[in-house]
Amino acid sequence: MHAAHPSPVLTRCAGALYLVIILCGLTAELLLRGPLLQGSPTEIAAAMTAHLPQLRLSLLADVIMLLADITLALVFFSLLRDRAPALARAALVFRLGQAVLIGASLMALASAPALLDDLPRMAVHLTDMHALGYDIGLILFGVNSLIMAYLLGLGATPRIITLGIAAAGLVYLTGSLLRLTAPGLSATFEPAYLVCILAESALCLWLLITGRI
Repeated sequence: MHAAHPSPVLTRCAGALYLVIILCGLTAELLLRGPLLQGSPTEIAAAMTAHLPQLRLSLLADVIMLLADITLALVFFSLLRDRAPALARAALVFRLGQAVLIGASLMALASAPALLDDLPRMAVHLTDMHALGYDIGLILFGVNSLIMAYLLGLGATPRIITLGIAAAGLVYLTGSLLRLTAPGLSATFEPAYLVCILAESALCLWLLITGRI
């Protein structure tokens, strides 16, 4: 594959995978799981017990997202490796590292339902461990996003999108580091994640519609 002419079919495949990631990720976190994890530990345990199918559906959505993310990492590497081989490998490693952490955190979340009857507080603690693993994974994804912004900037992707991906990387890094070091400030930073949704959605649509990268 020539560096200047990546396969339009493979590029659109990347866009389709990105769409799966966005839809499954937002559905799992905001629509299915998020409403259950509000309030005190007792309230969270009660909500999880009352809506176990909803919680398990969020796990399924996350697994689909994870599989799509791993596949997308490989597709992006195939599309971008001729532009800057070392950076393309670095982007691949950071994205796969994020996938490993998300997979590990899903193991914690999947274990929570079994503890709801006897150890409800431990079950809630496992949801906290899942969130922590996700946040650490997003640190790696933030680095990946900065590398991807540079690699995309070497090709046909519009500058406004590459700048958006770079900004999203900074948001992921800042947000996750705040949750680890100053959790009291993380709530005020949450609106910044809209930048990530907009930038990644724009990249997804660009890849799908134009077949160019």
